[in-house]
Amino acid sequence: MRFPGKVVLITGGGSGLGRAAALAFAREGASVLVADLDPNGARETVLQIGAKAAFLGADVTRGAECDAMVRHAVATFGRLDYAMNSAGIEGVRARVEDYPEEVWLRTVAVDLTGVFLSMKYEVPAMLASGGGSIVNVSSVAGMVGYPQHTAYSAAKHGVIGLTKSVALENARRGIRVNAICPAYTRTPMVQKLLDARPEMEQRVVDRIPIGRLATAEEIAESVLYLCSDAAGFVTGHAFALDGGLTAM
Repeated sequence: MRFPGKVVLITGGGSGLGRAAALAFAREGASVLVADLDPNGARETVLQIGAKAAFLGADVTRGAECDAMVRHAVATFGRLDYAMNSAGIEGVRARVEDYPEEVWLRTVAVDLTGVFLSMKYEVPAMLASGGGSIVNVSSVAGMVGYPQHTAYSAAKHGVIGLTKSVALENARRGIRVNAICPAYTRTPMVQKLLDARPEMEQRVVDRIPIGRLATAEEIAESVLYLCSDAAGFVTGHAFALDGGLTAM
């Protein structure tokens, strides 16, 4: 096992990429604190893991709740070694002139400010534990434009800049910070988009050189790699997990 005796905090761990990563970390020996706005989803993840996990309902747009989730991880498991900041929402599909301001503000608050607030409290806890690794969930939409999803794309671009800045701040303090940039992955959020527009899936698949969508389990394996000693020289990197999409 790669992470015996280690502790990981996962935001958005109640479903999708966060849940897949939580299960993968637990399989590799880590204790897992699952944080999610939906406590029922977080509880279900913990039930799938068992005794080496705990959950907490948390809104990552609120600093006090981010502080509380980190404190809860340390109080429950004694330390914090890793974090995956994956809480996110997709916003709506609309041209910029029609994009609702309240949806813009909420999407940026969750997808970008939520990552900032999470790291604000994760970094001190990791320093107290002797170092660690943070993986922020951006998107291929954080590397290229994503028409009619302006808030989501802007926030995910912001996550990459935020990741690089915090990585440089902590490069000599024993904390590595990277971002993953998945393309379309079979998660509940993506499935909702595909269900709303059934013709979209084949169009998406046709654009991906590998010829299929990613699985959440594949993305989780990349998160584990970035937290492992095998990635000890990797920091400040935006890691495209896109089946070759951005290579075109």
